[in-house]
Amino acid sequence: MRFEEIQEILKNKKVGIAGCGGLGSNCAVALARVGVGELVVADFDIIEESNLNRQYFFYDQIGQKKAFCLKENIALINPHIIVNAFDKKLNDLDIGDLYKDCDVIVEAFDKAEMKQMMIEAMDEYLPHIPLVIGLGMAGWGHSNAIHFRQVDQLYICGDEKSEVSEEDPPLAPRVGMVANMQANTVLDILLKKD
Repeated sequence: MRFEEIQEILKNKKVGIAGCGGLGSNCAVALARVGVGELVVADFDIIEESNLNRQYFFYDQIGQKKAFCLKENIALINPHIIVNAFDKKLNDLDIGDLYKDCDVIVEAFDKAEMKQMMIEAMDEYLPHIPLVIGLGMAGWGHSNAIHFRQVDQLYICGDEKSEVSEEDPPLAPRVGMVANMQANTVLDILLKKD
């Protein structure tokens, strides 16, 4: 399939991204670069200097809201992408409301309890929409451990075991690998539908 054909399909697709940190910001940028027509992004957090080691933000954006800065950054990459940005901490009801019209949803939280809430909310409110999650990306090296696995409408990207800690922090290379694997999985789902 030629890139023009891919763009023609993707321009009519809508992807939700829950969380705008390392996974969410990098995944959103990858999807914008290939021409996904509409993104729904949500995050309640602000950009901190410590985020810049792995998130798609810039030094002059420190102190600003992640969701709104991500929208600005995507506009610089591709001004034709529609980005609906929400500054809010998501709960299960928000998931069902904000993402109900999406073709695919990407989970990009850093806390295990939020990941679990997302999976449960999707199962309850939006079971027909594929969910792509990131699980296990801490540290560096071990590139071959990162993989993809599908369980029904749940798509898992990561090594599924490395948990973030002080001694095993999230760093740009592995976080980027998982975020781009999530974006690639989204493309696979969207392009197979057509």
